[in-house]
Amino acid sequence: MAVTTRTPLIAGNWKMNLDHLQAVATVQKLHWTLKDAGHEGDSVEVAVFPPFTDIRSVQTLIDADKIPFALGAQDLSAHDSGAYTGEVSGAFLTKLGVKYVLIGHSERREYHAESDEIVNAKVKAAIRSGLVPVICIGETAEDLERFGASAVPADQLAKALDGVSASSDVVVAYEPVWAIGSGQAATPSQAQDVCAALRKVLASALDEDAAARTRVLYGGSVKSGNIASFMREPDVDGALVGGASLVVDEFAAIVRFEKHVGV
Repeated sequence: MAVTTRTPLIAGNWKMNLDHLQAVATVQKLHWTLKDAGHEGDSVEVAVFPPFTDIRSVQTLIDADKIPFALGAQDLSAHDSGAYTGEVSGAFLTKLGVKYVLIGHSERREYHAESDEIVNAKVKAAIRSGLVPVICIGETAEDLERFGASAVPADQLAKALDGVSASSDVVVAYEPVWAIGSGQAATPSQAQDVCAALRKVLASALDEDAAARTRVLYGGSVKSGNIASFMREPDVDGALVGGASLVVDEFAAIVRFEKHVGV
């Protein structure tokens, strides 16, 4: 596999929290907290994923104040346009300056019955629109006991990448469902084992170069106290952070994992 440098990505998924005024205040505070702490932003990419109603306000602030955060969306339609009431096209998101979009998050799979086929269609829709899909995969506690640690995530990723070009830019986010919001994260070695297996899937589904350049994130009860231990692992390239991303000081400390603990 080719040797490459992957810039760490720390992504905050706000889920259904913060209205557009709260979103602006949160981004401003996060920016100044990181700036006051001496974080330059060159070595770690920061992305925020606000609700749809906040995106325009956050994008305007980021552009006006030249804040070095990437903007993400939490979902998109598998369709580019048409009679699909309530859905949001990838083309609309691109026009708003969105760079990343979450696809296949466990909450979408569980609460909205999103199948592997829907996830695959949304990955392709994101790529068509010039967005970078953040493909979320992960196993439940039942899956873990029945199939082992990497079987279900690897299968989900292979199906999500079916028909995707090797030249496409994607991000993979491994979120063990049993760890999300539980306070009980996977161990760094558990995360590494699964992320290494996912990189093998990338090599098989795309190619070796794609596997080497693609960032694989860990998510699931990530906090400032454990992020550095995950980032020491060779196949963990960042984190998809849920609840902790709503607490500015905590999320800023996660972003600054290189400084506050060291790797």
